[in-house]
Amino acid sequence: MKRLSVLTLTLMFFAACTSAPKSSGVLVEAENFAAKGGWSVDQQFTFEMGSPYLIAHGMGKPVGDASTEVTLPAAGLYHVYVRTYNWTSPWSDRSGPGAFRISVGGTALDATLGTEGDGWMWQYAGAVETAGKSATVTLHDMTGFDGRCDAVWLTPDKSVVPPDSGEALAEFRTRHNPSKIRKVKYDFVVIGGGIAGMCASVAAARQGVKVALINDRPIWGGCNSSETRVHLGGHIEMEPYTNLGNMIKEFGPLRGGNAQPAEFYEDDKKRAFLEAEAEHLDLYPSYRVDRVDCRDGRIRAVYATHIETGETVEFRAPIFSDCTGDGTVGYLAGADYSMGRESRAEYNEPSAPEQGDSLTMGASVQWYSVEDDAPSTFPVFEYGLNFNDESCERVTMGEWTWETGMNRDQCDEFERIRDYGLMVVYSNWSYLKNRLEDNGSYDNRSLGWVAYIAGKRESRRLLGDHVLTENDLVNEVAYPDASFTTTWSIDLHYPDPKNSEHFPGEEFKSICTHGAVNPYAVPYRCLYSRNIDNLFMAGRNISVTHIGLGTVRVMRTTGMMGEVVGMAAGICSKHRALPRDVYTGHLDELKALMEKGMGKSGLKNNQLYNLGGNWPTYRKPKK
Repeated sequence: MKRLSVLTLTLMFFAACTSAPKSSGVLVEAENFAAKGGWSVDQQFTFEMGSPYLIAHGMGKPVGDASTEVTLPAAGLYHVYVRTYNWTSPWSDRSGPGAFRISVGGTALDATLGTEGDGWMWQYAGAVETAGKSATVTLHDMTGFDGRCDAVWLTPDKSVVPPDSGEALAEFRTRHNPSKIRKVKYDFVVIGGGIAGMCASVAAARQGVKVALINDRPIWGGCNSSETRVHLGGHIEMEPYTNLGNMIKEFGPLRGGNAQPAEFYEDDKKRAFLEAEAEHLDLYPSYRVDRVDCRDGRIRAVYATHIETGETVEFRAPIFSDCTGDGTVGYLAGADYSMGRESRAEYNEPSAPEQGDSLTMGASVQWYSVEDDAPSTFPVFEYGLNFNDESCERVTMGEWTWETGMNRDQCDEFERIRDYGLMVVYSNWSYLKNRLEDNGSYDNRSLGWVAYIAGKRESRRLLGDHVLTENDLVNEVAYPDASFTTTWSIDLHYPDPKNSEHFPGEEFKSICTHGAVNPYAVPYRCLYSRNIDNLFMAGRNISVTHIGLGTVRVMRTTGMMGEVVGMAAGICSKHRALPRDVYTGHLDELKALMEKGMGKSGLKNNQLYNLGGNWPTYRKPKK
């Protein structure tokens, strides 16, 4: 689907209320439902399909009803349309698994929704007579297999159907549900509440900077949260700045492991770490930045919409940091970026391919099963994947190696990538439970957890004044603005050849290669945009090549990036400077802060798991 331009979105937002009169009817956004029951809000694909939506993620067991009260123009006959998607349609022409129904005012409509078509569409649910000017709308999940509802349209005129997609649908939404913009101002705005964004915002707040931290999920920690469940990786407290990373000891989980029970990831500790800085740090959970006001190479404001209420907030500040992973803010602002693998000639990297391509590391839908006290069943789930005794994965859990989308666009095709991750988990588990001849070891096992928030490794990389390359790492090139130290190997992922034999072009398993490098202090110039003057970045979207990303992308390392960015933001605020000015005029001041670190002193290092680092000839670098 064609992505809307920033200008188009802005004009539609401000002009919609004074444009053509509303069509007859009421538009109910599913994410606004007052009682969501067992349905969950999924905002990951807003740029692709236009909105957050509700998903019935029950792992094959129907979830509880979602409902809300709707005010109608008048009592009478209403035709009901539901915007939904048959999510297995890219792989199968069968009726899809995500079936649900809808009732209005206590009347159940006959149509089964979410099982037909091959894209997001308005499906006619039926007609209902309402006795009054209000009615309860309820979604009834039938399968637990990720049925999805974006919106409900109630209209007395059956011929009035909303647009299916694109700019016309966006304008229709805004016209029927306009909202006022709340305006706020800060010294520093951080977008993205993963480990990098958390550290950036707290490091700045501890210098007295007034900071806003925006996150598009209700839970902090990104891939290290209970929603995605990837453990922290890499070393902290490394030369030349041994106090960088101390703050991770304040909130980092004490236990490692991917795809573990939710308590392993200590979400409450992360929230407490942020809330302790309430004097200077304001938190905006569940807000997604969808528009940027950028003029003359400088961001004036970002606009964030709440993923449930639809409220929009305008954030103005002199400096911003993109910690979104996807480089969303930079992309919307027009920042230079790269995606995929560079050719060997572009940076003279020995390990780069001769020709550049779009291959990226993929996204993981992790999962695990649990042992039951008695035999359990699982529905037959077969939607275009031909599992057999040779191709099935005889496992009881899947973690980082379950990786999809390496040959697809990790931004524009991300819903398809995530959905394929869900599909292979269900399809494989169904085969183990229902088709595998010798499957006694699975009789008493059931799915205990399957992620619907996918863990992404790579997409856009925003380009800075320096681009970290393989040559920097291997040759240990020293730069005057050396900052955080990366310690992980050059860890790059590729489709698993064994998986390719059975699923060519549709692999869901990966292998990795580890290029050994010594600990390396990355230049500060990788942490700000080269053409958007007031934009920092921290996380996997910093200024590196595809090969360079292989080492810096683990989360203790991204946390240290964020810490450095927060320090630099404090310097910018103090001197009314821009990120590049820190390098050209205040580098000694940044070095003094890195010597000290922004974490609490005297804490024992409790982050001794998943350290990585296959160092061939490590020598302590000179400062």
